[in-house]
Parts: sequence; C-alpha cells; structure tokens
Amino acid sequence: MTARLLRFPLILILAGIAALMMFLPALDALMRDDTSVARAFFYAGLLGLAAVVSVGLAISDRVAGREPTDAQHLGSLLLAYLLLPLYLALPFYEGVGNTTYLNAYVEMVSSLTTTGATMFGASGRIVDSLHLWRGLVGWGGGLLIWISASAVLAPMSLGGFEVTVRAEPGQDDAVLGRFQRARPTRRVALAARTLTPIYLGLTLVLWIALMAGGERAFVALIHAMSTLATSGISSVGGLHNGASGLGGEIVVFGFLLFALSRLTFSSDTVTTARSGLFNDPEFRLGLALVLTVPLVLFARHWIGSIEVAEAARPAEALRALWGAVFTVLSFLTTTGFESADWQQAQAWSGLGAPGLILMGLAMIGGGVATTAGGVRLLRVYALYLHARREFERLVHPSSVGRASGVGRRIRRQGAYIAWIFFMLFALTLTAITALLALAGLDFEGALIVALAGLSTTGPLISSASDVPIRLIELGSFGKLVFSGAMVLGRVETLALIALINPAAWRE
Repeated sequence: MTARLLRFPLILILAGIAALMMFLPALDALMRDDTSVARAFFYAGLLGLAAVVSVGLAISDRVAGREPTDAQHLGSLLLAYLLLPLYLALPFYEGVGNTTYLNAYVEMVSSLTTTGATMFGASGRIVDSLHLWRGLVGWGGGLLIWISASAVLAPMSLGGFEVTVRAEPGQDDAVLGRFQRARPTRRVALAARTLTPIYLGLTLVLWIALMAGGERAFVALIHAMSTLATSGISSVGGLHNGASGLGGEIVVFGFLLFALSRLTFSSDTVTTARSGLFNDPEFRLGLALVLTVPLVLFARHWIGSIEVAEAARPAEALRALWGAVFTVLSFLTTTGFESADWQQAQAWSGLGAPGLILMGLAMIGGGVATTAGGVRLLRVYALYLHARREFERLVHPSSVGRASGVGRRIRRQGAYIAWIFFMLFALTLTAITALLALAGLDFEGALIVALAGLSTTGPLISSASDVPIRLIELGSFGKLVFSGAMVLGRVETLALIALINPAAWRE
C-alpha cells in the first residue's frame, strides 16, 4: 500500500499530509474559542483533502506500474519547497487576517525549509494556534529533509555524501553499490518507516523533559519541535524567554548534538576506518568548535580588560561561559536559539554584537544527512584534511600521506568537490546579497539576510546585527529573493546543477 502511494508525485503526497495536519491547529483554535482561525484551518484542510483525492484518482492509471527515478524525486522535492507553501499559507493568511498573502507565503517557506525567520516577530502579533501551525510545518520540514537525505540525496551523491563516495555528484555510486538492492520508491518507504518513529520519539521525549523543567505545555511543544527540526521557531520569541530556565537549556543542548552527525542514530555515513561516534570527524570537529569559540570569547574578558582592575566573580563567569557554549552550538546547528545568559557572555567578552562569529558558525552548519543547514561539517573537514596535507608537503615534498582508503578519498576527490561547493555557495551568497541590496537593504543587512536564508538560520537576522532587521518592511522583490535563498539553501546549489545534468535522468 505504501509503495503504491509513493508512486504518486511527491508534492501531491505532501499536500495530503499537510491537509491532515491542518486539523490539529483547527482543533487547538476551537479549544481556545477562536472560531475564525479554527474555520480557516478546517476548511483549508477539508478542501485540500478533497483536491488531493480528486487529483489522485484522476492520475491513478497514469502512475500505475510507474517507478519514479531518483532525479524525479529530487525535482519533486524542489517543486515541493516552491509550490507547497502556496497551500500551507492559505489558512495562515486567513487566520492572521490583516496581512498580505505574500507575507504568509514567505512565512511558510521559512517554516518548511526549517529557516525559522518570521515576518511577525512582534509579541502578540499572531495567536498561539498560528504559532502551532508554524511549528508543525517546521517540524514536518525537518522530517522531510531527514528522509530525503537518506533516500534521495545519498543515492545521487548529493547533500554532503559526494565527499565520501566515488561517483560524480548527481549519479549513483555503482562501484560501492550502496543502494543497488532497493528501488527509489522502496528506499523512500524504508527511510520513512525507519526515521519517522525515531524523530517522533525524540520530539516526545524532549517535550516531556521541557515540561518537567517548568515550561508551559504549548511552549514546550513548539520548542521541542523546533529543536529537532533545527528551525528555531518559538511562540515566545526564543528559548531564553521560556520558563524552563537553565534546566531546559541543558536538555535542549543535549538534543542539539543530534544535528552534529548522523552517526548519533545511524552508521551509513562512516568516514573513517574506526567506527563509533567519537571517531566521527564531523562530531569531533563540531565539538571542537563548540569548545574553542566560547573559550576564546571567555578569555577575551581578560585580554580586553588587562589594564582594568576588576574582581572576577565565579558565578558570572560560569554563566557567561555557559551562555556562549549553548549559543555557539545552537547557531552551528543552524537552530538559532539564544541562551538566557548570552547577553552576559557578550558583556563578559566585551563584544557588543559578535555577528561575524554567529554568521561564521551558521555558514559552517551541522552534519551531513541531518536537519541542519549550512556548508556542512564534512565538507569543512575535507578541506581541512587537504590543507593539512599540503602544508606537510611544503615541509617534506617527498612524504607519503598516512591515511586509509576512505581518508585518501576525502582528502583528494572529496576536498575537490567540497571546494567546488564552497565556491558555489560563495557565488550564490554574493548574488543574493546584491539582489537584496537592490531591494533596499544596506550591505550589512543584505549580507545577514542572504546568509540567514542560504544557511537556513532565520534567527540570525535578529541576532547578528545591532539593529534587528524587519523582514516585513522589505518590498515584494526582496521577499521573493529571500524565499528563493531559503529554498536554495535547503536543496543546495549542487543539487540544482545535478538536475540539469542529462546523466541524472538516465534510468
């Protein structure tokens, strides 16, 4: 039954799932006696289901016995990010009432791509039921990219997997034969059946843990879904405005570690001869950044105030250190939650708004095949290995590199592909920054918004600048450019190039 349903276009399947999800905020709004919002979601869900069933019946004969290819799945994924928010925005637009449809569309693109940037940042601007819809769409978007990374991007050597396999990006790794035993539709079904219970279970555990820490049930649910999806969506303006306090931050910190490496729950992206999470270069590089950057900020307190006689207070020092550690991990995983002690960390280090640090962390991003965005840690590790080997050859030109077969693959071909991706990322960032500057933003604002979209780190817009940027004040052109940047950051430029490669469409 599942395999037969997966023969239908992906966007049709996702529209049906979205229609079913709309009944949850409808029920929530009804319980809050907000009948106008409840009607908007109920009618949108009902009409959506009717449309999906009608289209499905109309094309059932055409898709019978047809097996979608990997390239078709990738193309459907791109169309889903572009077109599905048009439907997701309908009840949101009706629920808000006093906004434009374009604003609702940008909001849904931001949620579906797990960016988490919002057009409605003012407190009380939208009701809780609409926040629930934002959280649900972001949570579903995280699950979508999680499944797609395993079942679509990995077989095509994309999404970071191109660093470790022998095949060219956009083509199957026939030499390794990693996915030869299953057809594309079966891979999607297996990935969905395997990953969905894990994703749902982790969300449930985090939700309960946040409630145990004193958080209100609704806020805890939004923050739990946002943490697992690394979207940074919040109904109260951020985790630091919640009631769970330090205990909640510690719990969220533990769950954010899942976004550093896929090896926290799987073993299909092993990049070294030795197995195990702590032998994984992605996880080790992520932990190194999480420890090094806060320590530099922490040590700057004495470097910057070396001539100022000030008594050190241990409690303030520990709060500043924790605030830096949590915020660094949050932005490295492209979540964007700030610690309640982040202001203390900034005051301790003497930096008013360390925007460049947060932007750099968001650009690096999290692990391959996780919900995090950015360049990805595995690509950064490949470039590091190549640079280290080149320095060794400068000192000892006749030396022989010491590495396993996988290590040599990452250091040579993997580094080459990683450098190409990094250059594509930089060129795309330059182009989007220029377009946003044409839309009316100054250079700093345009760069921050462009990087926030490409790295899917929406909270960066309000955290990386002294004066928060109001997206709602952008013109229509700027909002459409930002929407395109978010989709491009989620799907990646390399995947778009693979789509126009004729070899990717050969069955």
